[in-house]
Amino acid sequence: LGVGQARAYYVTVDAHAEECFFEHVDAGTKLGRLGLSFQIAEGGFLDIDVRIVGPDAKVIYEEERLTSGKYSFAAHTVGTYSFCFSNKMSTMTPKVVMFDVAVGEPPKPAEGETANKLEDMIRELTASLTAVKQEQDYMQLRDRIHRAINESTNSRVAIWSGFEAVVLVAMTMGQVFYLKRFFEVRRVV
Repeated sequence: LGVGQARAYYVTVDAHAEECFFEHVDAGTKLGRLGLSFQIAEGGFLDIDVRIVGPDAKVIYEEERLTSGKYSFAAHTVGTYSFCFSNKMSTMTPKVVMFDVAVGEPPKPAEGETANKLEDMIRELTASLTAVKQEQDYMQLRDRIHRAINESTNSRVAIWSGFEAVVLVAMTMGQVFYLKRFFEVRRVV
């Protein structure tokens, strides 16, 4: 029974660095419904360069400055595929990348071979559970990002409110002293 595999990782890619991860794939294996899916969790403008290279050193997929993405393909050659995340364009900000590589099951049996209905149901259930797990990971990451944005906004609002309160008190005191001077009676001796 060929059941697909999925692995999810959180990695930190330092500024001016590139991190590569490797996956061995048999010929004809489809790299899951999602293949490679990734999301930038933290760092700078939340962008990174992505590259997938086949065992023959040919670039299969390459994009620059992506915040998230999903890419799948069928492996036509046996060997080790590399999935690289490059932060070379960043001058000082490391990036935290959440990604998963889903390696699908081997090709379905040929027409002459019989497939058990129970095995087919297990494959479908496994694929559905993998998709649910990936969606859950994605939602947890989005929650983490939104929480950080909300906390940052909250602290900025609190600081700005404190600054406004100080300015308001200073303006009030200035007006009181100005008006006091206005109503002072000055005697000429």
